[in-house]
Amino acid sequence: MKMNIYRWKDLPTPMRERIFRRSGEDISRVEETVKEIIRGVKDRGDQALREYTLKFDGVDLSGLPLEVTTEEYEKAPAQVSPEVRQALDYCIANTRTIHQRQVSPAMSFTEIRPGVFAGERPLPVDSAGIYIPRGRGSFPSMLYMCAIPAKIAGVPEIALVTPPNPDGSVDPACLYAAARCGLKRVFRVGGAQAVAALAYGTESLPKTLKIVGPGSRYVAAAKKLLGGVIDSGLPAGPSEAIVLADETADPRRLALDLMVEAEHGSDSAALLLTPCAGLAEQTARAAEELAETLPEPRKTFIRHVFSAPEASDYGYGGIIITETLEEAGEIINDYAPEHLQIHSERAFELLPLIRNAGEILLGSSLPFSAANYAAGVNAVLPTGGAAKTYSALSVRDFIKYNSVVYLTPPGLAELAGPVKALADYEGFITHGDAIKKRGL
Repeated sequence: MKMNIYRWKDLPTPMRERIFRRSGEDISRVEETVKEIIRGVKDRGDQALREYTLKFDGVDLSGLPLEVTTEEYEKAPAQVSPEVRQALDYCIANTRTIHQRQVSPAMSFTEIRPGVFAGERPLPVDSAGIYIPRGRGSFPSMLYMCAIPAKIAGVPEIALVTPPNPDGSVDPACLYAAARCGLKRVFRVGGAQAVAALAYGTESLPKTLKIVGPGSRYVAAAKKLLGGVIDSGLPAGPSEAIVLADETADPRRLALDLMVEAEHGSDSAALLLTPCAGLAEQTARAAEELAETLPEPRKTFIRHVFSAPEASDYGYGGIIITETLEEAGEIINDYAPEHLQIHSERAFELLPLIRNAGEILLGSSLPFSAANYAAGVNAVLPTGGAAKTYSALSVRDFIKYNSVVYLTPPGLAELAGPVKALADYEGFITHGDAIKKRGL
């Protein structure tokens, strides 16, 4: 593997645009396929789900119910090692602690004028779907990141979808985590067809109002195409990360941390930004050496991410040498990465340079893996530049707010003058009459 190293000032505009586009945004090539899948699920329900699972996942579900059975739930803990169960329990507890603090207060009223009371009432959405990917590994960590805020918000109906194992079973660690989070409905369906099933409902899967969770470009395309049918939540596509480093950073640690997000898949993006050319070269050598020690398929994933981008499907990673840390900060804000780590002894001083990032990890003692498994913050983060307007998944994503107003008779009299004036100006006769014909 030979890692990409670029000097930003010398990088041609098309290459800059390609780096910023990243794979999660490049979904146009799969949209026609996804449209066909959506139509199939809408028209043929469970039958289409079984057909697409066989076609795309190579799994025959003809002898199995789409919904995981009680027996499968009960067997799952014994199929998970005590070490993994304990790790899940630990991380679930930390995640609950952080997200419990996001709970909205009960309805509050403010008397904004005499007799005029207004406020908001928070309520959970009626239903939500959770998508947990499976193709490149098992992700019980993503499950508790999605499930805990939904449960804390009080969503009454939650359906979890995830691609099945080759034998049609669902990963036991995911089932264990689902049970620990209080989820009762899990379905062995993945891909764009699972998103369509949650959007429209089938004989087995309930129709939900919202779907959250990361996925492939097929999943991302399905969410985009179904945006008018289901709330697809924050954009969460292929993994992406930027590491910002100054002269105090250790190249081996940089290499280790860069590879964390890169190993998710060939379509991931992982970039180091630094004004230190020497550090860039040392980090590249360290990453090249470390990558050779990895088993497949992680070795190939990392090679694809960091190699020269001749192929359109990968090459979204590497090292960018900037003129200054300030220029690096500007690039980061334009890119708006899912994950950002600042490797510097002055990490808190550099933090004001950053406005747009899904998460910001400070210092060299906090690899992405430590934050995203066990620190309690949510690892379901906006991708594709969406961190400019979206935040990490939270309890708030599952809450809607009703505006609530109450007027006393003196309160209506207080508002009458401005209401009549604006109604008359805008030409809304009955708006004004509702006040005037009450004798006000």
